[in-house]
Amino acid sequence: MRRVLQWTPSQRELDELELVALEALPATALDVRLPPDVAERVEAGGGAVELLDPEGLPLARFTPSTGLVEPLAHPEFGPFRRYVLSPARVRADHPDAFVVPVTSPLNREAVETVREHAADTGRTPVLLVCTGTGSPLGLSAPGLVRATLAAAIELPSAVVVAAPVTGGNWQPVAPAYADGQLEPPMTGDLAPSVQAVVDEDRPPPARAGVVVFLTGLSGSGKSTIARGLVDRLLERGDRTVTSLDGDVVRHHLSKGLGFGREDRETNIRRIGWVAAEISRHHGVAVCSPIAPFDATRKEARAMAAAAGGGFVLVHVATPLEECERRDRKGLYARARRGEIPDFTGISSPYEEPTDAAVRIDTTGRALDECVVEVLATLTEAGWLAT
Repeated sequence: MRRVLQWTPSQRELDELELVALEALPATALDVRLPPDVAERVEAGGGAVELLDPEGLPLARFTPSTGLVEPLAHPEFGPFRRYVLSPARVRADHPDAFVVPVTSPLNREAVETVREHAADTGRTPVLLVCTGTGSPLGLSAPGLVRATLAAAIELPSAVVVAAPVTGGNWQPVAPAYADGQLEPPMTGDLAPSVQAVVDEDRPPPARAGVVVFLTGLSGSGKSTIARGLVDRLLERGDRTVTSLDGDVVRHHLSKGLGFGREDRETNIRRIGWVAAEISRHHGVAVCSPIAPFDATRKEARAMAAAAGGGFVLVHVATPLEECERRDRKGLYARARRGEIPDFTGISSPYEEPTDAAVRIDTTGRALDECVVEVLATLTEAGWLAT
C-alpha cells in the first residue's frame, strides 16, 4: 500500500485552507507553495498531497496540478473557535445581514456608524473579525476578538464572526457572508471597555515581551554578558526573565543535534521559537547563541514579532584575534588544524549583522561596563522602565 505524501504548510497557507474549507474562498484561491523536493515527490507519487496542521492532523488532500482541494477535517481547537462560522451558516441564520470587516479594534465612531446603518436599513451587522496571519493590526487575534465582543455590547443586534482572513485581505471573503459591506472608520478613540482589552493584550514596552538576542563569535563574551544581564534584570525585579544560553539549550532542548550547519541552524530556530513564546507571555528572553547567519537571525526576529514581542539584537563584535587569544578550550587551534569542521570564523563564515541595536567589542572592557551598555539600549527603546 502506497503511503500518502504529507506536508505541513505555513500558517498563512493553513489559514487560507480553512477559508476554502469553510467555502469562504474558492479552492482556486489556495496558494500552497511546496518545496521543490516535495513537489517532485508529489508529482511522482500520483499528484496529491495531504496537508497537515502543525500537530499532524490531515486537513485536506490537495492536487497541485488541478488545484483540487478535498477537505478531510476542520480544526477543532483554537481560541474563540465557536465564532468561526461558515458563510452558509451565517446566511441561513441572518439572511438580511451586511458585513463589517474588523481588522483593528472598533472605535467609538465606527460603532456609531454601524449602529446608524443597521437602524436605517433594518439589517443585521455581521462583525467579521479578521484573525488570520498578518491580519490583526497591533493586536493578537484573540485580543481582536475580545475587543470586538466588548464593542459589540453597544450593538445588540450585531453578530460576531471570526474568520482566518490573512493580511487584512477581507475583500474576497466578505461577499461570501452577506450581500453588502460597510467599512466604518477604523481609527479614533476607543470606548473604555475596548481600550482595556487593548491595554491588556498589548501593554507598553516596559511590560511587554522582548527577546534580547546576543550574537557573536565563540569567545566573544556574549554568554558572559548574557549572564550578567540576566542577573541585573532579576535584581531589578520588574520583569520575568529566562536565560536561553547556547550550551544549556544544547543540553536540554537540542540534545542529539550535531554541529554541522543544518543542525546548528535548527538549534537557533529552536531557541528563537522558545524565546518568542516567552515574549508572547510578556517575559524577557535572553539568548546567547553564535547565530552566524543573517537569515536565521531574521527568522528569530520574525518569530518574536509574530508572537507580539520585541526583538533586540546585540552584536558582540569582539575581533577574531581576541577571541582566539581567550580560547581556554583550544577550540580555535583545533579548528585551524582541521579537527573541527564548520567552525565559525575559521572554516565557516560569520555574517556580521547590519540590523543590530547595539554593537559591543569586549576587548579590554569590564563585564559590568558591557552589561550597562545593553541595559541602556533596552531602556532607551522603552523595554525597561526608567
